Amino acid sequence: MIRFTTPIAILAAACIALPASAQMSGHQHGAAPAAASAAYADGEVRKVDKEGGKITLKHGPIASLGMGGMTMSFGVRDPALLDRVKVGDKVRFKAAESGGQLVVTELAPAK
Repeated sequence: MIRFTTPIAILAAACIALPASAQMSGHQHGAAPAAASAAYADGEVRKVDKEGGKITLKHGPIASLGMGGMTMSFGVRDPALLDRVKVGDKVRFKAAESGGQLVVTELAPAK
């Protein structure tokens, strides 16, 4: 029988006894949980540049990109998305990285 006499030894023994899945938090640093990657972000349209294929949004956090709220321009995956909005519209959107740029992949009126 092994005797553990120090708190460190007890802690070490507990960690060894736990399965690997219990030792890891299940969330890697910098990686978004699967549910968050599918979530929409909220925003307000600040500028629509149809010629440039860009939209400027004042947005809240974008969990799928690990990004906090700010105002910034995005490219759009489908230029037809820009026909659906005007400055001042409240929207919900999804964004992703594509070719080193951030692009809006889905855009809908806020509910």
